[in-house]
Amino acid sequence: MPTYLDHAASTPVRLVAREAFISALAEVGNPSSVHRHGQAARAIVEDARERVARHFDADPIEVVFTSGGTESVNLGITGLYRARHRAFAARRRLVVPEAEHHATLDTVTALAREGADIVWVAVDTDGVIDVDAWERAFADSPDSIACASSLAANNEVGSIQPWRELAEIAHSAGVPFHLDAIAALGHLPLSLRPASAVSLSGHKIGAVPGVGVLLVDRVASLEAIIHGGGQQRELRSGTLDAPAAASFAAALDEVEREREVEVARVRALADEAWARILTEVPSAVPRGSREARLEHNLNLTFPGCQSDSLLFLLDEQGVSVATGSACQAGVAQPSHVLMAMGLDEADASSALRITLGHTTTQADVDALVAALPRAYELALSAGRTAN
Repeated sequence: MPTYLDHAASTPVRLVAREAFISALAEVGNPSSVHRHGQAARAIVEDARERVARHFDADPIEVVFTSGGTESVNLGITGLYRARHRAFAARRRLVVPEAEHHATLDTVTALAREGADIVWVAVDTDGVIDVDAWERAFADSPDSIACASSLAANNEVGSIQPWRELAEIAHSAGVPFHLDAIAALGHLPLSLRPASAVSLSGHKIGAVPGVGVLLVDRVASLEAIIHGGGQQRELRSGTLDAPAAASFAAALDEVEREREVEVARVRALADEAWARILTEVPSAVPRGSREARLEHNLNLTFPGCQSDSLLFLLDEQGVSVATGSACQAGVAQPSHVLMAMGLDEADASSALRITLGHTTTQADVDALVAALPRAYELALSAGRTAN
């Protein structure tokens, strides 16, 4: 049986989420229509909105459904930045840590082309945001800062960020704060406040792909990036996807109901995997915080080999994992997260990210540990030959 250990990329759709999606497909109306069919579809959306809001100490009106995490991040950061900058042109600084997801990095890079001044905040050797450096970024002319953004937990190495402290610092300076909670959803307790906006993604928790949420504080000012109807608080236009919203709510309800038990179960499997991997491959180096990390995330570098070689060799044995590198336009690159943590290009190009999830069993851990030593030996030989 194939072994799937790339749950941080996407986790299998949960049965309850699939059933909710299929059931909602029976409603034919557009949720914005006023006739009975439209209102039946609207009821599905509003039920989903209420269920999502409960889990984040939010109001239903503060739940904006999107096409996924990337759109949520784009709307959260771009919307906050443009609204603040438009209100006061001198507000053009944007505070962002160096090791964020590419949804954030590419968004702020695009805003820089509009004239935004990006203030990069360092992370430590575990990939944790430097709170002192973050605070210093707000000490100098906070009125010139349009907004700030950070991860709740690093998506590559699993390190949990002090996001509430970061949000409070921004709030005290009067600066809107966007939280990318996509990697943390289902693993940590989360809330909308003290952030201004929080990005979430459905396929990370077992909803159908193609649905996300941006939680937006009702007093926050955002500028829309998609126009044409203003169906959701004038923040996001487009026909509401009732089946996808129902799927998201169903998956979220199950994830949150089971979170504490499931986190403990997966942590036990991950702890065993850590110990056995480091016994079988002693040269492997764990990356990210070992104490404050998402329980399902194992990120390691394997000196002397290329991560893509390791990935393909494991895949040949039926084990699916991820590299620690970002693939931009089909070109593998060293992990920007690991390089921000101080690794050189060679080490940053030798990482694997192994992530467990709700379908992971003991047999999956056994299969990984059985396959990895041989894969590393072959990848190491390939690396020596190439040199």
